[in-house]
Amino acid sequence: MIVRGVEGGDWPGMALLAATCFGLWHPPDARQMWQSLVAPGCAVVACDGSDVVGTAVALDLEVTVPGGAVLPMAGVSWVAVSPTHRRRGVLRAMFAELHTRMGRFPIAGLEASEAGIYGRFGYGRATEAHRLTVERGSARFHESVADPGGVRLAHAAEHREQLEEIFERWRRQTPGGLHSPRQLWDEVLTDRPEARDGGSALFCLLHPDGFALYRVHGGERKDRIEITKFTAVTADAHVALWRTLLGMDLMDSVSVHTHPGEALPYLLTDPRLVRTTGVDDGLWLRLIDVPAALRARTYAADVSVVLDISDAVLGGGGRFALEVRDGRARCVPTTADVDVHTDLSVLGSLYFGAHRASAFATAGRLRCANPRLVAALDAAFASDVPAQLGFGF
Repeated sequence: MIVRGVEGGDWPGMALLAATCFGLWHPPDARQMWQSLVAPGCAVVACDGSDVVGTAVALDLEVTVPGGAVLPMAGVSWVAVSPTHRRRGVLRAMFAELHTRMGRFPIAGLEASEAGIYGRFGYGRATEAHRLTVERGSARFHESVADPGGVRLAHAAEHREQLEEIFERWRRQTPGGLHSPRQLWDEVLTDRPEARDGGSALFCLLHPDGFALYRVHGGERKDRIEITKFTAVTADAHVALWRTLLGMDLMDSVSVHTHPGEALPYLLTDPRLVRTTGVDDGLWLRLIDVPAALRARTYAADVSVVLDISDAVLGGGGRFALEVRDGRARCVPTTADVDVHTDLSVLGSLYFGAHRASAFATAGRLRCANPRLVAALDAAFASDVPAQLGFGF
């Protein structure tokens, strides 16, 4: 078996392998769209003779971090190993090769189809998505919640520039927000029937500072709205969009994937009508250049700590002195005595502020003899803007 960089003739075999492993054929132009986003040199295959038995690529993405800075991010995708070649070290060999090709990226991210795989490669859950379902018929807004208005019914494709502009504003203020290239908008607005999961064509609600894209599913007087993208840059846009969605009298329920701090329950007289019907992880992060990544974001409190970061499989990590003052960090390699021992996946989980150092300390995955220092890490890494995955890749 050979692991090497992708050559032009490999893509049909890669497409066959991906379709087999994920159980879904993508149309050729959709595959070409994703292929166009692959970072130069950042695609590898494992081959057994002439057969492609493993694939892994890294897309050329940009991610927003707490404080609004934007970092280049290697978006790991198309990770698949043939069922004929499992448990032979194929994934490990491909990841070892792929990560040597990510030199210009300070950070890497992925979505995990299987959550038990990627922690050993230094990736930690950095965002969390809750699926909320609202029983629309009984939902009433508090009298104190204003009705900002401003929502229009729209054909999404006819308002592409406005959708792109709103999304760009949103992603630049949201940790986990990703720059959305034009070819990805082409794919979204093409609205392929095979991408609808049994639902209707896309509907669009448009506000000057937000939008909601959704499909209607069901029938037999049990129609439900499934929101595919809810983007609100301002509080007024957030309230106005929810008022419109919950005002659709013929719909039984409305569902959305959102961050754990979604304010919808606080808008309603009966918050129990907003049920959490699922919890999933979104973006997983690996800090490739730990000092550069830690210096890029802002922090909510001061802290001074020496971190010993292990990364057993891919050999990253190291010992670093992190000094945070007035929201900005200085981080350099050091040989000083260690305050905190943990692994690179934990640091990835802490990076956006969606998880707490104290939770990992309780679990024994972050070791520190000083409880006050753990509390200081909680305070420093907190983000006042909830992290969200910009889009799936």
